[in-house]
Amino acid sequence: MSRVTIASEEDRLNTQIAFAVEIDKLKRVIRRNLLMDGSRRENDAEHSWYLGMLALVLGEHAPPGTDLQRVGAMVLVHDLVEIDAGDTFIYDPGAVAAQEEAERAAAERIFGLLPEDQAAELRELWAEFEARQTQEARFAKALDRFAPILANHHTDGGTWSQFKVRAGQVLEKVQIIEEGSPSLGAYARELVRLSVARGHLSE
Repeated sequence: MSRVTIASEEDRLNTQIAFAVEIDKLKRVIRRNLLMDGSRRENDAEHSWYLGMLALVLGEHAPPGTDLQRVGAMVLVHDLVEIDAGDTFIYDPGAVAAQEEAERAAAERIFGLLPEDQAAELRELWAEFEARQTQEARFAKALDRFAPILANHHTDGGTWSQFKVRAGQVLEKVQIIEEGSPSLGAYARELVRLSVARGHLSE
């Protein structure tokens, strides 16, 4: 092996390690949702891990032929942009619209830390998730929307109560879940109904 090859491999590894160090920052991005025991708010790294587990456990609820390995990769990278852009409350339309440009810039910077081939691969996964044009992306997004509904249901309304979210607003997110998984959408719709009946979500 030539010295040039060894140097190239060392440079590639050093670049990958720099990316690994950078994404550790995801652990400090705090989301609105509480943990299901109500003890504290979750962070983005916990959220991404949880979606990866949901992809494994609930994969049978994806459309036939869905590449679940790609779904898993997608949910792992989907929130890395929030290292720069921060978390956005999905029930604040103005904030969501303003977030788009910040997240695009974050994607360029953060994924750009990787070697060129890996940077392109991860950026493509992130863009696919955002566009929701493939069944993998729609299922990944369904999991992303399903998890907070499950958390709020198990914390007696959680952020719904705190921010005075209405059932109609949540049902708009349920429609996104239904696009990726009708069975998970139906389950989420039932959670909304139960939350309203229990007084944890206003009509």
